[in-house]
Amino acid sequence: MRACIAISALVPLAFTSCFDGAGMRGESHYMAGYSQKREHDWKSSPLPDDVSYWDGDQLTGPAAIRINLTQQKAFFYKGGTLAGVSRISTGKEGRVTPPGNYKVQLKDKYHRSSSYGVFKEKGTDRVVDDDAEAQNEPVPPGCYYEGAPMFNFLQFAPSVGMHTGYLPGYAASHGCVRMPDKMAMKFFDNAVVGTPVTVER
Repeated sequence: MRACIAISALVPLAFTSCFDGAGMRGESHYMAGYSQKREHDWKSSPLPDDVSYWDGDQLTGPAAIRINLTQQKAFFYKGGTLAGVSRISTGKEGRVTPPGNYKVQLKDKYHRSSSYGVFKEKGTDRVVDDDAEAQNEPVPPGCYYEGAPMFNFLQFAPSVGMHTGYLPGYAASHGCVRMPDKMAMKFFDNAVVGTPVTVER
């Protein structure tokens, strides 16, 4: 049985319920940091972002979102006019973001994963397990579970949504659509429950 012993160094936490455990062990820092030194990690991306932009503040009309899995881009429209484009990271092989026509079902600015996160020691908040799966692992004695942050969450399919997350430059999630923080905020602020979402290959 696992004892509630804190690890010596805080490791960045996966920033999505679409967490790729392999990434946690050296592939990338795409979880939010629990130390203040790493607090900026979830807002950064490993590659220069010369793709994402927003030019839709003055546009009006019904919103619509198009996600292209091949291009790894998301497009936001207002009244049929392109308002912004964002780099994204969608579901990896075996956990592909499901193509189809959807609508935004839920908006949650400060959403946290109910499936992936960390176990922390009660009383000290020290991280004991930085790769915890709440549904598959018992919480160690003396510890509690804290879900990984998925801020600016726009759910459009069961257990799948768009949110702020780490972008390694390829499809790497467990199905969700990760976005740079600034773009995730723009999409979140301009979409409403019922906004059409098209996911295409």
